[in-house]
Amino acid sequence: MFALGTIINTIAIILGGFFGLLFGSKLNEKQQDGLIKASGVSVLFIGIAGAMEKMLTIQGLSLISSNSLLIVICLALGAFIGELLHIEEAFEKFGEWLKQKSGNQNENNFVYAFVNASFTVCIGAMAIVGAIQDGIYHDSSVLVTKSLLDFIIIMIMSCSTGKGAIFSAVPVFLLQGSMTVLASLLEPLMTDLALMYLSLVGSILIFCVGVNLVWGKKVSVANMLPSLLIAVIASFII
Repeated sequence: MFALGTIINTIAIILGGFFGLLFGSKLNEKQQDGLIKASGVSVLFIGIAGAMEKMLTIQGLSLISSNSLLIVICLALGAFIGELLHIEEAFEKFGEWLKQKSGNQNENNFVYAFVNASFTVCIGAMAIVGAIQDGIYHDSSVLVTKSLLDFIIIMIMSCSTGKGAIFSAVPVFLLQGSMTVLASLLEPLMTDLALMYLSLVGSILIFCVGVNLVWGKKVSVANMLPSLLIAVIASFII
């Protein structure tokens, strides 16, 4: 079946958002703020864990750090390109369009919730590997596992930040579905090293999402998305 894993993932996000809204409606403003901070801390550590897994290795009795220069190059160039292309502005305009079309004009946090939730569930090796695996081998196991994680994440985020989080299902469906369709073209590019670099940079971007959830918007994560492409390119150069 076409993009079965992506369909399951999309449904899981919608269901998670629905249950989150049911619970969130019973919370007062202070409780919702506390839950936002808790969500942010959780996302921070998800990002830290993913990045450290790719940066740290054990050699004998020593813990060795690597790929620091790669991170600096990817993030710096990616942010520069993203600022030139105004990716963050375009993503927020898309969020505003969804807000209007879905009849949520009175939802003040809609775009904020949509942007942060979208980056949390869209950025990462599981989304790319799972989509390609689903397209080539018709094996949706990776995306099913991701669906369970996304269900919990979006349930918490929709509970704390509102309806916008549910609409992260849209970019997940579009991006993962596209990668499944184009899987045969993308597979040669997704070498082990490319996936490792992509996962490392993606984890750092997820960490930045956590920063924005805990301290308010401090990092333009969307403008750093080209860093993921640069990470893949770097795997064929370095």
